[in-house]
Amino acid sequence: MALSGAMTPVLPGRGEGLVPKLPYLSMWGGIDPYTGTLTDPALPHCGESVKDRVLMIAEPVGSSSSSAVLLELLHGGHAPAAIVLGRRDAIVSLGILVAREMGWATIPLAVMAPSDQEKIVDGEELRVG
Repeated sequence: MALSGAMTPVLPGRGEGLVPKLPYLSMWGGIDPYTGTLTDPALPHCGESVKDRVLMIAEPVGSSSSSAVLLELLHGGHAPAAIVLGRRDAIVSLGILVAREMGWATIPLAVMAPSDQEKIVDGEELRVG
């Protein structure tokens, strides 16, 4: 399924993969930056990798170190294929922008209202971009 209409691109690109839907995520403490494994035991996909998946996060939360975690994921090859947030988040955007400035491969970032995210089936194959 391709995301369109209700999705607003923030940083363009193309990415596709299975969707793990998360009610919230703090990248700092919620993802191992060196393996891409979800580490927050309260998350429905704890223990799974975000690598090559379309990470759908209804509510991004956490500290400014989320951009550093995303940089580590991108640098180490463990990043998701794309990220779809429930609202704009400057910290997540910053991690992707810094990676681009450093010449690293990056991922697309988009925003989709949590009410529209609810229409997506967890585990569905999606294309962003």
